[in-house]
Amino acid sequence: MSWSSVNAAGIWAIYSTEMARMVRTIWQSVATPVITTALYFVVFGGAIGSRIQQVGGVDYGAFIVPGLIMLSLLTQSISNASIGIYFPKFTKTIFEILSAPLSFGEAVLAYVGAAATKSILLALIILVTATAFVPVHILHPGWMVAFMVLTAVTFSLFGFIIGIWAESFEQLAIIPALVVTPLTFLGGAFYSIDMLPQPWRTINLLNPVVYLVSGFRWSFYGKGDVGVETSLGFTALFMAICLAVLWWIFRTGYRLKS
Repeated sequence: MSWSSVNAAGIWAIYSTEMARMVRTIWQSVATPVITTALYFVVFGGAIGSRIQQVGGVDYGAFIVPGLIMLSLLTQSISNASIGIYFPKFTKTIFEILSAPLSFGEAVLAYVGAAATKSILLALIILVTATAFVPVHILHPGWMVAFMVLTAVTFSLFGFIIGIWAESFEQLAIIPALVVTPLTFLGGAFYSIDMLPQPWRTINLLNPVVYLVSGFRWSFYGKGDVGVETSLGFTALFMAICLAVLWWIFRTGYRLKS
C-alpha cells in the first residue's frame, strides 16, 4: 500500500476525536494520576525511603521514579485504548467505522496512536512532577524515549484487544485490575528483585513487567535487574503477538460484527 492510498483524513478524524477526550476529561486523565504519583512519593519515598537509603547505589526516591512512570504508562495505555474502542461498540457506532473507507491497519493506527500519545504525555508530566521531589538523572535519554514509546504502543495494542473482547464495563476492567496492576506492583517498580530471596527471585523472572521496568530503569541509571537486550526483545515479541491477534480479529470480525 502506497502512502498516497492511505486515508490520512480518516486516521486524523479518529485520532483527533480521541485526543479531544483527554481535554474534556482533564481531571480524570491528567490531574488524578499526577496526584496519585505525588502520594506515592510521600508514602514510599518518605516512609520506606527513610529506612532504605539506596538501592543499587541509587537513592531510593530516585530509584522508584522509573517504576512509577512505567506503572502509569502501562495502566493508562491499556485504559485509553480499551475505552477508545469499547465506546463505539457500546454505542453501536462501531458499524460506521467498519463501513468507512478505512483499512483495519488505519483504524488501529488511529486508536492506538491516540492512546499511546496520551499515555506518553502523561508519563512525561509524571517525570516532571517527580523532579519536584527527587533529583532525577537520565543517562540514556534516547533509550528512555524509545522504551517509553515502545511500551506505550505495545500496551495500547493490548488494551485495544481488551476493548474488542469486552462485552461489558466489568469485563473491560477485570484484566487491568486483576492481572496487569498486580503484575506491575510485583514487577520491581518499588524494589529490585535482587532483594528477594530464592526461589521468589527466580519466580518473579516469569513476570513480564520485570523486563519492562528493568529496561526503563536502565535508561535512567545504567543498571537493571535483567539485560536491556532481553527487555527490548520481550517488548518487541509482545508487540508482534498483539499485532497478530488484531490481524485475526479484523480478518474474522470477532466481536466486531456481531
